[in-house]
Amino acid sequence: MKAKNYISILLNGIFILIFVLFVFDGLTSFEIKNQAIKSFTNFGLIILTPIIIVWNLWSLKTRKWKIISSILPAIALIGVMIIGPMKIMFSSSSWKTQTVLYQNGHLTFKKIEFQMQDVGALGYNKRTVEVIYLTDLFMIVSPLEKDIGDRVEWIKVDKKVNELGLKFP
Repeated sequence: MKAKNYISILLNGIFILIFVLFVFDGLTSFEIKNQAIKSFTNFGLIILTPIIIVWNLWSLKTRKWKIISSILPAIALIGVMIIGPMKIMFSSSSWKTQTVLYQNGHLTFKKIEFQMQDVGALGYNKRTVEVIYLTDLFMIVSPLEKDIGDRVEWIKVDKKVNELGLKFP
């Protein structure tokens, strides 16, 4: 295979990974916890989409493969234009745990947390959610149930984590 084919496979593979992570993070309860991966996903989608379209139209030989390989980047480009590049850039901050309120007694990776998200000059978004950690990089978030304190499996811990590094009184 020629170098052009290897570059095409690599670029398209990276693009597909970025696209899948972006869609999962935006449309499902799956969230990216790691700031570097979240920024790479959001900024990569904005930057890599037009590059992939141009690369596929230039490097691939047959018209059939040019069309097939440009469908997903074209959908991504339309999505970026509808959502807006600025909104995607502003949503590139990940949620950081400030306090672990409850720990599940049976599953150590399941917690109730108070989290904050830095939105730049607009301040901070805040939320209290039930979190299932898949790894240190990814988590599944669900809304908090009202009777959480009365349930047997939840142990109150009130552990300060402060991932944002904010000063509390």
